[in-house]
Amino acid sequence: MPYFNAGDGLKIYYSDIGSGLPILCLSGLTRDSQDFDFVTPHLTGVRLIKMDYRGRGKSDWSDDFTTYSVPQEAQDALALLDHLGLDQAAVLGTSRGGLISMFLAATAKDRLLGVALNDIGPVIEQGGLDGIMDFIGRNPTVKTLEAAAKQRPNIMVGFHNVPESRWMEEMKILYHETEQGLQITYDPKLKDAVAQGFKEPQPDLWPLFDALKGLPLALIHGENSDLLSFETVAEMRKRNPDMIYARVADRGHIPFLDEAEALAALRTWITQGLT
Repeated sequence: MPYFNAGDGLKIYYSDIGSGLPILCLSGLTRDSQDFDFVTPHLTGVRLIKMDYRGRGKSDWSDDFTTYSVPQEAQDALALLDHLGLDQAAVLGTSRGGLISMFLAATAKDRLLGVALNDIGPVIEQGGLDGIMDFIGRNPTVKTLEAAAKQRPNIMVGFHNVPESRWMEEMKILYHETEQGLQITYDPKLKDAVAQGFKEPQPDLWPLFDALKGLPLALIHGENSDLLSFETVAEMRKRNPDMIYARVADRGHIPFLDEAEALAALRTWITQGLT
């Protein structure tokens, strides 16, 4: 399996498929490169580079949970581009990945060809954050993937018309089934890192969003999202009128990205903005 060494020596897993325009796919907080399995078959003629953040998926866990941070994960992303010999790449950032994308725009904009944000903006709603803290770092109480898939519709706020087969696919990404029950696929100490961040004054992220100005930009928004409000979206569109926008029906946080609305936005971003 392909790995590269981060600056502090951790082994970081990545995959690199296809050819053409390089798109670096950055996943959600507790997730990994499999976050993009549903959209991958629909994005042809591009080079999709996916990374498991430190402490997630197949990457090494850190002895220091404070390195589970947006700035460090941004540095790891740049290290991956360096490892691949890429001066620039577009970024498709889901949730946490979108925050990393904005951070990169503010600190290393010359490395970016464009950014697509999946259900994330510079204001994160408290209700959504509370929901994250409720589940992060804990194994499910149910013992099998099948039981977790049946339970999922009751957990995922704002999701409708999702077949059980999709929830089953999701569970196979999120958990390992063991004799002791389901196990999360990331370092439980990620919760400590997030909790520590909550204790500190929350930074104003609008300057990071404003740093995206001039780059081809797209925003995919779950219409029932508890993390990204319509008020924040309206201000994002006001500040960046050229931003491609898609509201995905029957989805909360986060859209799967293979919905018709999401795919249309991504294809427009790629064909009209990046190429």
